[in-house]
Amino acid sequence: MRSIGLATVAATIAVALGLPSAAIAQPGLCELGANGIEHIVYIQFDNVHFRRDNPNVPSDLEQMPNLLSFLEQNGAFLANHWTPLISHTSVDILTSLTGVYGDRMGVPIGNSLRYFNPTGASSPAGSFAYWTDPLDSFVANPTDTTPQMIDRQGKTHPAPWVPFTRAGCDVGAFATANIELENIGLDITTVFGANSPEAKEAQSDPSKAVADFEGIAVHCAQGSALCPKTASQLDLLPQEPGGYSGFRARGQQRQSRLPRLRPISGADFGLSGDDARGRRAGGLWLYCRRAR
Repeated sequence: MRSIGLATVAATIAVALGLPSAAIAQPGLCELGANGIEHIVYIQFDNVHFRRDNPNVPSDLEQMPNLLSFLEQNGAFLANHWTPLISHTSVDILTSLTGVYGDRMGVPIGNSLRYFNPTGASSPAGSFAYWTDPLDSFVANPTDTTPQMIDRQGKTHPAPWVPFTRAGCDVGAFATANIELENIGLDITTVFGANSPEAKEAQSDPSKAVADFEGIAVHCAQGSALCPKTASQLDLLPQEPGGYSGFRARGQQRQSRLPRLRPISGADFGLSGDDARGRRAGGLWLYCRRAR
């Protein structure tokens, strides 16, 4: 059974599975390992506190009792998370998505930054940009065109959806840092091309382009029915370790809206704050299994 991992505010964390880097599943199969797991849902909470900042004032989660009860009553609730410094939305989410801090994946400061030019002056840039973009500089002629998500080898950091799609699973994301389109400038030209119809729409009707392209994406397994060639494009990761070819992706495009997703029925939930390798995650894992 094919699986879609959906995210609210952040995304499914791919690095947790620890699957072989070059293994490709048979078409139509989503194999997430033992224990009958068929879906993984990862939810990232940005600046939602479990503990009280003021002992006399209920914490953020205490003020959302239904959410807190769900977390505490349906599994293990772990709050021992080491926040990235300097902590901000983009850095926190990307640390969770990659499993490393910003000095190892290119976004150590969020949500905006400055970089030095050869003259010694500096220029502004942003942290929110698609995974394979060059640096999201805010100037017309940037002097730094290294990858936005740069690792210590100077290449684009491995994408978090790859272990899932290689295992035959589709990975969906909503409002997730850098794994769907974040803007209608650099992101559009990187994914579709500078002379593409999408780029022309972004120039002629920016408001429509924002609604058409930003915020939602599905990275598909090979042969997935969710990514037909008529409604998707190649999911290009030219610097991905082990190679990455034959995969496609799609967003909330004007030509064909994404299908509505049905709730997962007959499932129970196990919650964990650690990934499968014991690394601390910055959000909530939901492992969905068939009810026995």
